[in-house]
Amino acid sequence: MKAKTAKQTTTGADVVVRVLEARGTKYIFGVPGAKIDKVFDTLVDSTIQTVVCRHEQNAAFIAAGIGRMTGKAGVAIATSGPGVSNLVTGLATAHSEGDPMVALGGAVAVADRLKSLHQTMDSVSVCKPVTKYAAEVDSPVSTAEVLAAAFRAAESGRPGSAFVSLPTEVMIGEAQCKPIGLNSFTEQGRAAEESLREAGRLINSAKAPVVFLGLMASKPRAADAIRGFLNASSMPVVGTFQAAGAISQDLVPYFAGRVGQIANQPADEVLNTADLVLTIGYDAVEYWPSLWNKGRDRTIVHVDVVPAEIENDYDPAVELVGSIEETLGALTPLLRRPPIDASFKALLSRIAQERDQMRAEAAGLSAVPIHPLRLIAELQDILTPDMTVCLIWVPSVCIWRAICTVSARVSSSSQMASKRSALRCLGGSQPRSCVPRKRSCRFQATAGSFSQPTSWRPQFD
Repeated sequence: MKAKTAKQTTTGADVVVRVLEARGTKYIFGVPGAKIDKVFDTLVDSTIQTVVCRHEQNAAFIAAGIGRMTGKAGVAIATSGPGVSNLVTGLATAHSEGDPMVALGGAVAVADRLKSLHQTMDSVSVCKPVTKYAAEVDSPVSTAEVLAAAFRAAESGRPGSAFVSLPTEVMIGEAQCKPIGLNSFTEQGRAAEESLREAGRLINSAKAPVVFLGLMASKPRAADAIRGFLNASSMPVVGTFQAAGAISQDLVPYFAGRVGQIANQPADEVLNTADLVLTIGYDAVEYWPSLWNKGRDRTIVHVDVVPAEIENDYDPAVELVGSIEETLGALTPLLRRPPIDASFKALLSRIAQERDQMRAEAAGLSAVPIHPLRLIAELQDILTPDMTVCLIWVPSVCIWRAICTVSARVSSSSQMASKRSALRCLGGSQPRSCVPRKRSCRFQATAGSFSQPTSWRPQFD
């Protein structure tokens, strides 16, 4: 950002942009408007690339995708009134799916916010129910403080969305504060020793334990720790749609598949046989406990960065609250598990055989419209690790992809917004945009072309 001369004053917009630069923000997505134009003007002279979107909701979804892939909050920006209200679906989705993002919204002058003026709205009250943090910069003194609090909330604990309202006169006027740098050393430690010992005892005494991965399992550091844990413990594993990316190819023999959306997957069969379920990074919004644990008297061990939300069908015997990677590192030496149970091994082998058979049979599905299974099978032959696939508003294709593949990285199912999948993929691909892309493919389909599978195995004519 260009330095100010002696005669130039530092405005509130200058402080906002400097905070973003200090946080390492590379992109900001949004739609300009009168009440936020000062920030857009200031961004022109910054190191941040401004991407103007066609709709504020798009901006929020893309920012959330960047947050999921990098672990650092993506940033969206919109003007006052309807500009902010259009962000809400993206904020709600990021909040429920643990994706760090910060949204900046323009606002009328503080003195005018209770008047019936053009685009007047209590945007903080609108956004507060669907965010971890929502506040307004109501003074030139508080600009840096509110922004720092928003980034801290979005990135700490279980990540989520945050919203900051920026009144126009505070952005235009002289700032009375300096950017605040956030301490990067705020990581949690491992769970309590007594809880670790009790969890180890319960897992060792279980006859048929199963690992259940949730959305926090897909975070890069947590995923690495989970792979080491599974290699050492040799337990069957299932995962929700949002846990995509946590299982590596070498762990496929232990992977029964995904659960969620419909309770008839092969992974549900494995989950139903468990006498102990070790949930890692799981949130009830991914797969309701009433669908997989209703009326079951079995032990649950909860591993996450936040305590469990207790309900009738989810009441853990022990909670390991803290850094997932450090907690699993401390839990692994306490386990004395025999090799995987013979019945589990046979079940996993059958699931793997049926998965292979499904892929082979997909080649014969040549009817029109294209069957989702054929589409997924064809994609497997052309996809490389640096390619991004966008599945746009075809829920059944998303479900088939989850059933038939292991390597999906970005998945979303909590709010089921029509455009979010494609836009999140676009955001998720930005951090690796330096990788050259030589091929692109586009498949067109209508929502009515496909039907949701009534059982996990397709029925072929």
